[in-house]
Order: sequence, then C-alpha cells, then structure tokens
Amino acid sequence: MKGGSKYQPLLDYLLRSDRPEVTLTFAEIEAIMAEKLPESARTLRGWWSNRSKGALQATSWMNAGFLVAALDLDAGTVTFRKPPTQYIVKRVGDTVIWHSELIKALRQHMQLSQTEFAEKLGVRQQTVSDWETKVYDPRLSTSKHLTIVAEQAGFKYIEDPEAD
Repeated sequence: MKGGSKYQPLLDYLLRSDRPEVTLTFAEIEAIMAEKLPESARTLRGWWSNRSKGALQATSWMNAGFLVAALDLDAGTVTFRKPPTQYIVKRVGDTVIWHSELIKALRQHMQLSQTEFAEKLGVRQQTVSDWETKVYDPRLSTSKHLTIVAEQAGFKYIEDPEAD
C-alpha cells in the first residue's frame, strides 16, 4: 500500500488530533482505516502494547506521539494518550529519585522494550518490570545510572518546586 502500512490512516488521524487523549471504539478505528482490525486486536491485550519493534499498529500511534493508556476489550474501546513532555522529579542530595512512572516514561522515550532497557542498564527484565509495577524502587546507585542514561537519551525532567 502506497504511503505506509494499513495503519497509516490511524497515524494520520491521530496526527491531526489536537487533543492530549483520544478514545476510539474498535468500529471507529476500522472506519478510519477502512479495514477490519485483526481478531487478535479484539481478544489479546498484547496486540495493543506500546512496543516499537515488530508491530506496525503500535508504530502508527507511537509515531503520532501517543501511547495506549487504557484498553477495554469487552467494550471494544482504546484510549490513546500523549505522554507528558516533562516530568517533575524529587532528589535526595544530587540523586534523582526514580519511581515506576518515571522509569516507564524513560523506557518509552527511548522506544525500548523492557528487555532492551534491562540490557542497557545491565539488569534483568524482571527487575525493570518490578520497578514499573511498583514492586520496589531502584537503589540509589541504580538511580544515578538511570539519570546518566536519561541525560544521554535527552529525557527531560524538572526539579519539584515543592522539594526541600
């Protein structure tokens, strides 16, 4: 198909949107695409994951600056949301305190899977998953490494004005 994948019309639709959040039914997405979604889109949460490799559908919404923020397979709806362009951080001394939302935002900013991000940091994929699901927070030494990685990746954050 000239002009991109069959998901190009979804990309174009989201690019034209001036809203930070867009909720669509599966039927509305199919109307935008003028094509049926695959059955896996209706039954598998993983189909809607925000992954940068091997998923043309995810590439379409991610290239438009959106992530899937909510999915209701029973109702057949998906909510796309633009992530913040800046995050507020707290520090202990000169060390940024990394928490689940901040870690996930950095990984998504870098367009890496949990496995790829773990490899970059020298930790296990399960460790990244545990951070992102609030099982535990990274150690201070790991936080310093995350800060270096974030700076190299051009990930923007600002100091919490209410800190101290």
